[in-house]
Amino acid sequence: MFNSSHGFPVELEEGASVATLKEMVGRLQGVLPEQLRVIFAGRELRSDSTLQGCDLPEQSTVHVVLPSSTSARRSDLVLQHRLGRAVDSLTGLDLTASRLTATSTGLAVVLETKDEQRPREEPGSTGVPHTNFYVYCKSVCRSIQPGKLRVRCGACKQGTLTLSRGPSCWDDVLLPERIHGVCQSEACLGRVAEFYLKCAAHPTTDDDTSVALDLIMPNIRSVPCIACTDVTSPVLVFQCLDRHVVCLDCFHLYCVTRLNERQFVHHPDIGYSLPCAAGCPNSLIKELHHFRALGEEQYERYQRYAAEECLLQMGGVLCPAPGCGAGLLPEENRRMIHCLLNNTLGCGFVFCRDCKEGFHEGACHARSAPVSGGVLQGYVVDEEAAHQSRWEQASQETINETTRPCPKCKVPVEKSGGCMHMVCPRAQCQSEWCWICGVEWNRECMGNHWFG
Repeated sequence: MFNSSHGFPVELEEGASVATLKEMVGRLQGVLPEQLRVIFAGRELRSDSTLQGCDLPEQSTVHVVLPSSTSARRSDLVLQHRLGRAVDSLTGLDLTASRLTATSTGLAVVLETKDEQRPREEPGSTGVPHTNFYVYCKSVCRSIQPGKLRVRCGACKQGTLTLSRGPSCWDDVLLPERIHGVCQSEACLGRVAEFYLKCAAHPTTDDDTSVALDLIMPNIRSVPCIACTDVTSPVLVFQCLDRHVVCLDCFHLYCVTRLNERQFVHHPDIGYSLPCAAGCPNSLIKELHHFRALGEEQYERYQRYAAEECLLQMGGVLCPAPGCGAGLLPEENRRMIHCLLNNTLGCGFVFCRDCKEGFHEGACHARSAPVSGGVLQGYVVDEEAAHQSRWEQASQETINETTRPCPKCKVPVEKSGGCMHMVCPRAQCQSEWCWICGVEWNRECMGNHWFG
């Protein structure tokens, strides 16, 4: 791209120099090559460097610009040049350490590796380049793929900005206005760097961006997975104190299992997420696109469950009619709920908000009460039927002894051992309550009779 809103293709040999690129662009645009500046991934490329040495993969977009003629602009460039001499290539940047703090005490601490310890590609090597970033490609691949970090001017959105310094942590990349620079576009006075990631598995356009997955990183020190103990790469590193490592296959299994159990956690700020697989506190995954590891079909189910849980947290209800499950937001004290039939949503079922059965007047009856009183006249009871009814009565007594109605949805819940902390098994409820008190689980229950 040459000082314009449109680009043009240039074909060069892999070992060509930046000076050769300037000469070719200069001939095409009618300018002297020595006047041109070549910018790629936030830094100006030296004329004596090779394209391969600057980590330019095939079909890369570089920006070739003319220096500004204004004195104010020249002073900005001089200042930027002084500040930005040590800016490293974004293609080789490693932000792993910012997700593996020095306070780590678990296995993941060995992932912290200084640049001089990292294995490097030998000159002329034909091996696969080392990948430091992973993304969810939302356009072509629709899966987790290696990524590449790029930067552009926050004002004109062009890749003509040169950085005053490179990012040193993930916050520099993910949070706005953390790093500044100088935009080299003639008509732009932009100073703020805007970082973004692209999928490295296929050629991309300027608008084809991907979602950064900052917890997925290369397993450069061969740390075993916390679940299967296999050594694979890449891995996901939970942000718990111990920075536990899990391979992507086990992370997928962990997510599917918790999804089947409806055990994802709804957080008001983060959303529908999971903590560390080891159960560590304060370890919820904040970037929910990591759950794209579920795959397309399971991720759709994840989104549906998340929407249902959000609805329940807002005081809504789900229609209990088989095959419906529509989300409804009735008035707070309204007992009769009508699932309105509207195009493809709703079924027309009218039900009781308390017991989730068909609407009725009076108190809810979660289960039928045994008939009491004297012998009914005019009704002949068969002896065999009477004998069988004794078993039914015994079964009813067993049910009464071993179950309690969930205080929220009134569904009978059986307790077959363990503590008094109950979780309603009904997928639409999942209420936590006390077996003894029959109320929502609280600190008093926890302290007085957690185990009886």
